[in-house]
Amino acid sequence: MSTEFVIQTGTRGTAYGFSDFTLTNDQLRINTYKPVPVFIDRADLAQCKLVNQMELADRQGKVIDENIESAWLADYAAWTDFGDTGGGALGLASTQITVSTSNIDDIVSGVIREVITANGKDLADQYGIGFVWRPADFEKLEKFLQANGFNLADQTLKEGIQTTKGYKALGAYHYVSNSHTANHVFGGVRKIEAIGILKSTYGQIVITQDPNLQSGIGVISRVDYGLNVKEGLKTLIFDVNVS
Repeated sequence: MSTEFVIQTGTRGTAYGFSDFTLTNDQLRINTYKPVPVFIDRADLAQCKLVNQMELADRQGKVIDENIESAWLADYAAWTDFGDTGGGALGLASTQITVSTSNIDDIVSGVIREVITANGKDLADQYGIGFVWRPADFEKLEKFLQANGFNLADQTLKEGIQTTKGYKALGAYHYVSNSHTANHVFGGVRKIEAIGILKSTYGQIVITQDPNLQSGIGVISRVDYGLNVKEGLKTLIFDVNVS
C-alpha cells in the first residue's frame, strides 16, 4: 500500500471526499544461487574416520547460513542512513560514528527516536527494535551495561551478554556478528526485511559418485535466496555508519 489514509474534518450536512487508494508492486526475487560443492577422494574417505558425509553436509549448512547472514548485512544500501549529523549529534546522516562506551547508548536511543519519528512505534512494539553489532562494539555495550545499573550490572558481570539468543537492554535487542560489511551496522525494527529462501533446494544434499571421472564422491549443497525491503518500511531500518 503506497498511500497513507487521511482523516478529514467533516461538516454536518456536507458531503465528504474520498482519498485514492493505490498499491505499489513490491517483489522479492529469489535469484541468487550459491553452491557449496566438496570432493573427497575415495581413499581419504575410507581412511579418515573423522570425516563422513553427514558431518560434511552439516558444515556446508553452516557455511550457507553464514553466507545468507553476510548477504543480509550487506544489503545496507536498502536501509536508511544513520550517522553523525555534526558536532557529535546522531541522526539521519551518513557520516561515520566512532563507537565508544560513552556513546553506544546514544546510538541506541537515537535509532529508537528515528523509528518513532517515522511512525514506526506500532511495528516496534510488535516486533521489537534490534541491533547487530560488530564484536568490538558488542564489547563496548557490555562494558557500558556493567558500569550502569544494579541488577543489570551484576548479571552482565556474572554471565556476560547471551550472544546466541540476543540480549535486551536500553529498549532493544542486541546481537553480534562477524559478517558485517566494513563500516556498516544494522539497527532498527526487527523482522520486517524479507529474506526468501527456496525450500526445494535449501538443506537438500546431493551425493555424486566419481564426479568428473575422479575416484571419490562429490557432496553438494546449495541455497537460492533473495532479499527485499518493502518500500514503505525503509524508514524503520537503519544503516548505522560506523568507523
